Amino acid sequence: MTLDEAVRVTRTGDLWIFRGRSVPDRAIQTMTNSPVNHVGMAIVIEDLPPMMWHAELGKSLLDLWSGTHQRGVQLHDLRDAVTVWADRYGQRGWLRQLDPEATPEMEDAALRTVARLDGTPFPSTARLAARWAKGRVPGKGRRRKDETLESAYCAEVVAVTYEEMGLLPGGRRPNWYDPGRFWSGDDLELLMGRRLGHEITVGVERTRP
Repeated sequence: MTLDEAVRVTRTGDLWIFRGRSVPDRAIQTMTNSPVNHVGMAIVIEDLPPMMWHAELGKSLLDLWSGTHQRGVQLHDLRDAVTVWADRYGQRGWLRQLDPEATPEMEDAALRTVARLDGTPFPSTARLAARWAKGRVPGKGRRRKDETLESAYCAEVVAVTYEEMGLLPGGRRPNWYDPGRFWSGDDLELLMGRRLGHEITVGVERTRP
């Protein structure tokens, strides 16, 4: 599927998953035992251009919620975000579609999560590794309902948003999730009668060698 086709069919709640070959990308894949290293969620509201809700270290793109360039949790133009991840970061991308599609109530919940988390800092690599390890220790995987994130990684952002949309059960700590949890091989079970389709490869014409 071309990027134009993917942007045209993407809907709120659809996942965009990426895999790169750089040293940091491989480190994330190794630490999480995952075939991928980044995940974001589409937000498509009425006649607005499709947007990507995710977290990253870079700040090259305008955050559409704050109107500034910032690191951490961000809301980007989806086409621009996918192009940057493919062209600048050398990432291969896939689309996983939510079926049935999100309801207006789910979209409202997603936007409330954007308002709450946008601008949350991205954790350091060392802290990230420690958080993932802690998230897998028995008895350490639950969180208080009123607990907030002081920093957030991409998979945590998607997980918290899915939880607020009613698609994932509440209570589990966000650091239990990594990008691989959203890959089809992990068999993530959703609520509300929803499921995620298989990965669709999205081709992006690269301008860099």
